[in-house]
Amino acid sequence: MKTPRVALLVETSNAYARGLLSGIAEYIQQHGSWSIYLPESRRADAMDGRLRGWKGDGIIVRAEDPRTARAALSCGCPIVDLSAAGLLPQVPAVHSDVRAEAATAFDHLWERGFRNLGFCGVSNYHWVRWQLEQFRKLAGKAGIQIAQYVKPFRLTRARGWADDRRALASWLRQLPKPVGIFACYDLRGQQVLDACRFAGLGVPDDVAVLGVDNDVVRCSLSDPPLSSVAPNTTRVGFLAAELLSQLMGGTKIASGLRLVPPIGVIARKSTDALSIGDPDVAAALHFIRENCCSPIGVEQVLARISLSRRTLESRFMRLLGRTPHSEILRCRVERAKQLLSDTDLPIKTLARRVGVCTPEYLSVLFKRTLGTTPSAYRAQYQSIRQT
Repeated sequence: MKTPRVALLVETSNAYARGLLSGIAEYIQQHGSWSIYLPESRRADAMDGRLRGWKGDGIIVRAEDPRTARAALSCGCPIVDLSAAGLLPQVPAVHSDVRAEAATAFDHLWERGFRNLGFCGVSNYHWVRWQLEQFRKLAGKAGIQIAQYVKPFRLTRARGWADDRRALASWLRQLPKPVGIFACYDLRGQQVLDACRFAGLGVPDDVAVLGVDNDVVRCSLSDPPLSSVAPNTTRVGFLAAELLSQLMGGTKIASGLRLVPPIGVIARKSTDALSIGDPDVAAALHFIRENCCSPIGVEQVLARISLSRRTLESRFMRLLGRTPHSEILRCRVERAKQLLSDTDLPIKTLARRVGVCTPEYLSVLFKRTLGTTPSAYRAQYQSIRQT
C-alpha cells in the first residue's frame, strides 16, 4: 500500500504545538507510517510559501492566518484544522476547550478563597475572548466582577514588553488584594509574574497567578514556578490524525469544531496560597492541607478550633461551597494527582501515601471528582510531560 504523504503545518516553537505533534506521532505509531512534511515555523507565521511545490495526500494545519488557510485549500487534498480561528469552516477542526480551561482556572482560584479576580490576556487571538467570557460568566454567577487587562502584544519586541510591563504593573497595583489572576497562556502568566516583581507585589500572597498550557520549561523558569491549566494536547493531535486518516480513506466527515477538555491544573508555587477572611475557617483549612495525608477526620479538625461541627460546616459551605469532610477528600485527590504526575509509585503505595485505605477507594474518588481513574490520569499527564 502507498504510504500517505501528509503535511503538518503546525509550529514547533511552543509546548502546546509540540503536544499536538506528539499526539499525531502517537497515532502514526499505532496505525501505520505516514511520510511527513513538517516545516519549522513559529506561531502565526504565514505558511503559504512552505506549500509551494508540495504534492501530498492530506494536511493537518493550524490555520491562524488567511494566507495559510487559502494555501492549504489550494492543494485540493483532505484537511483537518487544529485552530479555533474558523478560517476553514468547511473542514473538520479539533481544539482544546478553552471555555473548560477557564472554568478549571476559576475553580482553582475560587477554592483557594480568592474573591478578587482578574484576567490578563492578549487581543492577538480570538479564543482569548472565549476564555474571558467564560471566566467573567462564572464570576458573575458567584456574585463578583473581574478586572481585566487585554492588550495586543508582539512577542519579538523587547521594547514593547518593557512598555507593557509598566502598564501591567500599574494595573496590578490598583487591584484589591489579595487577588487571583488568570492569564490566557503561560507566556502571559510569566509576564504577570515579572510585572509583580517590577511592582513590588508578593506572589502568591498579594497576587496569585495561573496560566494555561503547562509549558513545563516556561513554568519552571518562572519565579515563582507558575501554576498552569494543562490542556490534553496529545488527545487533540491524536484525534486530528484519526480524522485525517478517515478522510484520506474516503470516509465523509462532518465539518465543524470538536473540543477536547483539559486534564486539570498543575499547581505550583504561584497559586500556593489561601485567601480566607474567616480566621477559624482559615485555620481549619491550613490544618487539613498540612495533614490530609494522615488518618484525620472532621473530629481532628474540630479539636484545633473552638467551633461546633454544625457551625464549621455552615461556614465552610458559605465560603467554599463544600464541607470539611469534602475538603479532606479533595486535598487527598490533589496530593494523589501530584504523586501520579511526578512519581512512578504503584497505585497501592500511592493510596496509602495520601491517607486512602485502598486503591479501589482512591479510584472511586478519582472517578467521582475527575471522571477518570488514577492510572488513566497518570498516562494522560505523563504524555504531556514528555512534550
